[in-house]
Amino acid sequence: MTTKRSVLVTGATGQQGGAVARALLSSGHRVKALTRRPDSDAARQLASAGVEIVASDLGDTASVVKAAKDVDTMFLMGNSYEAGIAQETRQGILAADAAKAAGVGHLIYSSVADADKNTGIPHFESKYLVEQHVAGLGIPYTISAPVAFMENIVAPWSIGALIQGTHAFAMPAKRVLQLVALADIGAFVAALVERRERVFGKRFDLAGSELSGEDQAKILSQSIGRPINYQAIPIAVARQQSEDTALMFEWFDRVGYDVDIAALHRDFPEVRWHSFADWAREFDWRAVERAYVEIIGR
Repeated sequence: MTTKRSVLVTGATGQQGGAVARALLSSGHRVKALTRRPDSDAARQLASAGVEIVASDLGDTASVVKAAKDVDTMFLMGNSYEAGIAQETRQGILAADAAKAAGVGHLIYSSVADADKNTGIPHFESKYLVEQHVAGLGIPYTISAPVAFMENIVAPWSIGALIQGTHAFAMPAKRVLQLVALADIGAFVAALVERRERVFGKRFDLAGSELSGEDQAKILSQSIGRPINYQAIPIAVARQQSEDTALMFEWFDRVGYDVDIAALHRDFPEVRWHSFADWAREFDWRAVERAYVEIIGR
């Protein structure tokens, strides 16, 4: 019988944290969500699902300690795109210190796959600094390190082109990339919560599928029901938007993620592990297209 845990989830009103909160709820665990926006639609939806919402900021150590006092597990994640790279590291370290001060029995930190391999990508390095700090705190911890999200296909910067028939990405058409579904990240973190002592001190890179942009476009065509063409965005164009992002794409093409997908899936059979085709087939494309049309029509 699985012990039911009480878990404090940071970033719960975002994509990854929300997936973690939902997976924990579905497994019967008690969930508290730490958010700077307790009045947001995402926070209200979590509250209606049974999540206890706590207003706090990761940089406010005292409030994080207070929120973590009555839980036995904490899921910690940052957001370099929102907070900035230096601030993400600072907040992560402060929140990890708060988890220790609160006596949390298991800290799960969400990093990124291969952040421990000297990639030179700023938002990978920022997370690895937090990893190192967490490992040195002397508390039980586990690192969950996902590859790129399948949901990036429908992110705000991608969805417009996709609806118009183009899957645009800054990599050559035939270069493979490992991807993971958000639902699988949530289920994986729930598995870590439940395995507890068996995963203390361990770091896990996680991925669900590996395929090229060209193959992604073929699957998207089948799932959406109309032709989707792949377009390789020049790195120079990506660099105009963000040097950090451009460095990441260059690393994807030069090195790339290297998760042993077969071994991971064998070792964690309780996670469903969506292939890209599974994810695309189950995604509500009509709802996304309706939402996009509403936005551009305003």
